[in-house]
Amino acid sequence: MSNILIIKHGSLGDIAQACGAIQDISENHKEDEIYLLTTKPYFDLFKKNPHISDVILDKRLSRLNLIYLYSLMKNIKKYNFSKVYDLQNSSRTAFYKKILFPKATKDIWSSTETTLPEGTTKEDFDKDSVLSRFDFQLKSSGINTNHTLKPDFSWSATDISQIKKYYELDKYILLFPFCSPHLTSKKWPYYNELISKINKKSGNKFKVVIAPGPSEIKEGSNINALCVLDNGKALDISQLSTLIKDSSFVIANDTGPAHMTAHLGSKGIALFGSHTTPFKVSIERENFKAIQAPELSKLSAEKVFERLSEIIS
Repeated sequence: MSNILIIKHGSLGDIAQACGAIQDISENHKEDEIYLLTTKPYFDLFKKNPHISDVILDKRLSRLNLIYLYSLMKNIKKYNFSKVYDLQNSSRTAFYKKILFPKATKDIWSSTETTLPEGTTKEDFDKDSVLSRFDFQLKSSGINTNHTLKPDFSWSATDISQIKKYYELDKYILLFPFCSPHLTSKKWPYYNELISKINKKSGNKFKVVIAPGPSEIKEGSNINALCVLDNGKALDISQLSTLIKDSSFVIANDTGPAHMTAHLGSKGIALFGSHTTPFKVSIERENFKAIQAPELSKLSAEKVFERLSEIIS
């Protein structure tokens, strides 16, 4: 039996996307112990993942913090990992490789860098979809990929029956009108107009709800929807997973919850501007689709409502 390390720091959407790859790695190393290196927001979440033996915390402090770097590398080395699967593929994890396995090939350290197709630049390789890149990386590292292209994030869910009872949630449409402050190009501006159309034309068949993150609660008061919290606090990732999974439909900006929805198998739509494409971020699934517009400000509430009506009618 050997120890195997997977690295996946974040973000939330990326965590959901990586579930299939993590499952494939685990199923190809059935006799081994699987460890995962991640950051604080996802540490407790990954503790629930049935395909992982244990989780190691990376605080991701500055690389110039030599005391922390030494401590982290010492902690990783004590496991004597026989193979590392770098699913983060960042400059930081490439830096870790130089310290831990400076001369390792894909047989020891699996990453975009070590599995890059001959004659292909990383820039060109990165133009492919996220899940296709994971699939190529793992196949090149000797992994049979049965789940990489179809991640299942349902393991993240938990019991929220008390929350649903408190808000009297039965049939509901869940909206995610938020985005990071520095990514305003991802933000569709017509959620209140859409809510008005849903309430008017559905005959109150559905409740319209939002579930803001910790930094979005104040902003949530500007949305004319029921704000779902847990004793005044934002839902954690597992609670949010269940809220999404039990919803009738989800409409979201291109953010973490949209990717969660896609890989929970729930019905919904993600709204895209020109910042990227649904193909590149691998978000479209059987039940989850995307609408893309050159500018989100030119995507009308009427058009989004039409797509919603087509699917839930």
